[in-house]
Amino acid sequence: MLTRRRAAGAVAALTALALLGACSAGSSAGGEDEARTDVVVGLTGEPTNLDFTTTSGSAIPQLLMNNVYEGLVTIDQEGEVQAQLAESWEVDGDRTRYTFTLHEGVTFSDGSPFTADDVVASIDRVKEDWTLSLKSKMDVVAKAEAISDTRVAVTLERPSNAWLFDMGTSVGAMFPDDLSVDLATEAVGTGPYTVEEVATGEHVRLAARDDYWGEAPAIADVTVRYFADANAQANAVRAGDVDMAYNLQAPDLLAGLEQNEELQVIDGTSTGEVLLALNNDEPPFDDLRVRRAIMYAIDRQAVLDTAWAGHGQLIGSMVPPTDPYYQDLTGAYPHDPAKARELLAEAGAEDLSITFDVPTRPYAEAVAQVVVSQLQDVGIEATIVPAEFPAVWLDKVFTKHDYQMSVILHTEARDLLTIFGDPDYYIGYDNPRLTQVAQEADRGSPDEYVAGMQEVARMIVDDAASNPLFLFPNTVVADARLTGIAANATTESMDLTGLRWSDG
Repeated sequence: MLTRRRAAGAVAALTALALLGACSAGSSAGGEDEARTDVVVGLTGEPTNLDFTTTSGSAIPQLLMNNVYEGLVTIDQEGEVQAQLAESWEVDGDRTRYTFTLHEGVTFSDGSPFTADDVVASIDRVKEDWTLSLKSKMDVVAKAEAISDTRVAVTLERPSNAWLFDMGTSVGAMFPDDLSVDLATEAVGTGPYTVEEVATGEHVRLAARDDYWGEAPAIADVTVRYFADANAQANAVRAGDVDMAYNLQAPDLLAGLEQNEELQVIDGTSTGEVLLALNNDEPPFDDLRVRRAIMYAIDRQAVLDTAWAGHGQLIGSMVPPTDPYYQDLTGAYPHDPAKARELLAEAGAEDLSITFDVPTRPYAEAVAQVVVSQLQDVGIEATIVPAEFPAVWLDKVFTKHDYQMSVILHTEARDLLTIFGDPDYYIGYDNPRLTQVAQEADRGSPDEYVAGMQEVARMIVDDAASNPLFLFPNTVVADARLTGIAANATTESMDLTGLRWSDG
């Protein structure tokens, strides 16, 4: 197992935030001969608070996981499970009991020691206090118990192929057992950074801890600036006002940025699927024929090419190629407007009018225009209703399920069952057979897990539960001198811990 190295010494002094106003992000904060220890990162999609246990959306774990919060394990850039706070672990013969040995000398940012009691409390908190649907990933846990300060045992109700991987995502984040802070405004983790400042509508500042248990990050001061749109984000990196534009959503600008010798452009992989979401609970999408008509009406390649300049990948289901149970289902619903019209006529929905709630995100707005045009070609009138993201969209669509059709980027890793395995989720898809097959797969051998989950994916596609348009790329544009960029978004996390400035 891989482990983080112990810190060899104290982190360099923090760079004063005031320097941001005195020099561009591309200049040296410490003079020509000193390596920079500050980085400015540009993002769109600002988090509404710091609490990912009760607040939906990827913006919070994107900022905090691996940087401020850590888990027993983490997911590396290849999508593999690696040790983090756990030094090692053992699994018993029937695969229901995991015994973790923890690193010694680990502390939270509030100075309290990290022990097995914190692990037990964190797992229990997911089951008892979390309000998000992601909490279901911990349903398989029967109990967690501290054996000693540095050893903890987790007993599962049944064998699970998925659970250890899930522990590398946000549900596996470790919190102090005596948690007395408001997580919406204060983050207390074991990671190498603390949240030093939140300027709503502008930026969040992270500062390196001088008492971090692992290898000290080379970057001591990170300012994450939030932009209203992707064009502003791209302009900022072009001008040197930010050092790295992460998850840049302006594909039409990439060709020009690639010609800039002072910048590097990286197309990383992602677990994010752009989903044309259909409310299975409400007319007209409670009718399988109408849902299938939508599938045949949409030319997904044209959506990808027109809306996102071909950046991304068609996958045909909500399973990216980095998952072990991926299969190519792109041919399930070939573009066939005549077939779509035939199904609509069969359902008595020839002159169908629907509302299309579209979050105010660049990809969603671009995709919506193409989708509306293609639906018009089969006689469906889709009226776009803009929904400010995240607040309005999360409240109206995600929480209240007050919509007919929407489009959203689902970034959580291995979220197939989160989205389609719960009839109370905003999609409203209800298939008891799916739950049975998924549970049998999860408790089976690795080969049975793959076969079973592939069957689950085919069920969802056969039922046209919603339309996975394409797999989203994770595009990063950065100063050419910046190294250690974790470009692959294998979970929600934007891992900043490996960043450093090259000497050249």
